[in-house]
Amino acid sequence: MSQTTQATSKLRQRMIEDMRMRKLCDKTQASYIRAVRKFAGYLGRSPDSANVEDLRNFQLHLVDHGVSPITLNATITGLKFFFDITLDRAELMARMQPVSVPRTLPVILSREEVSRLIAAAGNLKHQTALSVAYGAGLRVSEVVALKVGDIDSERMTLRIEQGKGHKDRYAMLPPVLLERLRTWWRVARAQGKMLDGGWLFPGLNPIESLSTRQLNRAIHAAAEAAQIDKRVSMHTLRHSFATHLLEQKVDIRVIQVLLGHKRLDTTALYAQVATDLLREVISPLESPHPS
Repeated sequence: MSQTTQATSKLRQRMIEDMRMRKLCDKTQASYIRAVRKFAGYLGRSPDSANVEDLRNFQLHLVDHGVSPITLNATITGLKFFFDITLDRAELMARMQPVSVPRTLPVILSREEVSRLIAAAGNLKHQTALSVAYGAGLRVSEVVALKVGDIDSERMTLRIEQGKGHKDRYAMLPPVLLERLRTWWRVARAQGKMLDGGWLFPGLNPIESLSTRQLNRAIHAAAEAAQIDKRVSMHTLRHSFATHLLEQKVDIRVIQVLLGHKRLDTTALYAQVATDLLREVISPLESPHPS
């Protein structure tokens, strides 16, 4: 092993330790490591030998190669951690500037489309998981992390442990969703697929949970089977949940709590796609002319 490779390995290990000390989630750690690896590949030498111009030129390289704003900002964030924390050389990031990300409106399904989508899922497990995502407004990572003990049928809630931002919260559990969960529980138990106190949606090996990738594949297949032309993902069900609640006149602050949003303006985005609310507004063109 060359001295350069040894030095790079030591830097990588130190960065991993720095991230572990701060209890960054596995996904974030992987993203930060990927950013530094990408920069090192561009640089052609150990990243701790970089200077301000190297980093500036790297950002120009990414822009010239059509990297999306989201990916670009994620790369800058990873490099910032490496140079600020691991190397203690924050001054090197002086010319690395994040870019604004265009804000696009989310894809929303109608209630009829949601019903078709869930019915078209390949099996009962996937149908139930999609029902949970829509019926409680959960992220895909929160759906697959649910355990049987997270269901509270007395308080009609789902306990979400360590959701986004490492925060616990309670989600709603409507009666129809509880019945679907009970049906799935009975079937899964009878087939030996669900362990006592185990995952609510186990994978092929019941010791492990269903993965987010598997569930994303399932919803794409369901959308195709249901002949839904819109671009559908698991997050589409969460968007649809929030929008449909807003159209039902549920207070936006309540929706914010149910979604686990830190900022109200994040939730307020759904006011722009709640078409039932827009249809209730009377245009001044339709108003009678003043006498």
